[in-house]
Amino acid sequence: MSDLGKQIVNKRKQLNISQADLAEMSGVSLRTLSAIENGDANPSIDVLSKVLEPLGLVITLQERVTHE
Repeated sequence: MSDLGKQIVNKRKQLNISQADLAEMSGVSLRTLSAIENGDANPSIDVLSKVLEPLGLVITLQERVTHE
């Protein structure tokens, strides 16, 4: 499971939302949601946004810090 998948699962469980309910709420198939949660998918930003919105999560960009 990826870090992204873990965050989605943790928030979904915290809100007491089943996978099937989140799939329906987001308009993403249950198969796709399961793959995202398990780290077996590389969702587009659009699909990821649809999954995160009902959970109250957002995508943010952060500058990578490099060590020279």
